[in-house]
Amino acid sequence: MATQVSAKTEKRRAREMKTISQMVALYCAENHEAALRHTPAYCEELVCEECAALDHYATERTRSCRQMDTKTSCDECPYHCYKPEMRTRIKAVMRFSGPRMITKHPIAAIRHLLGA
Repeated sequence: MATQVSAKTEKRRAREMKTISQMVALYCAENHEAALRHTPAYCEELVCEECAALDHYATERTRSCRQMDTKTSCDECPYHCYKPEMRTRIKAVMRFSGPRMITKHPIAAIRHLLGA
């Protein structure tokens, strides 16, 4: 039986998918050669194959998140749906990109910080 998801939850899910994708793209742009970046990420920026795989994994996890309407962040979620290796990779991306998001994507950064 499929559960009904509110429009507000779907809007938040789409926004979070775009934000994590922007973080992956920012990380890739600063850490990988431009010649390797030819695959569009969810946010439509070009990334390398390695970052494209992480971007796809992260957006799919967000797409299938069962706690989207109640959680504030993945760190505070009781369910850790990332595999350990992918969790380590996304943490490195977020650690790098988080502080840089305020200048590259300020609205997304502020919404992410507020959990809005």
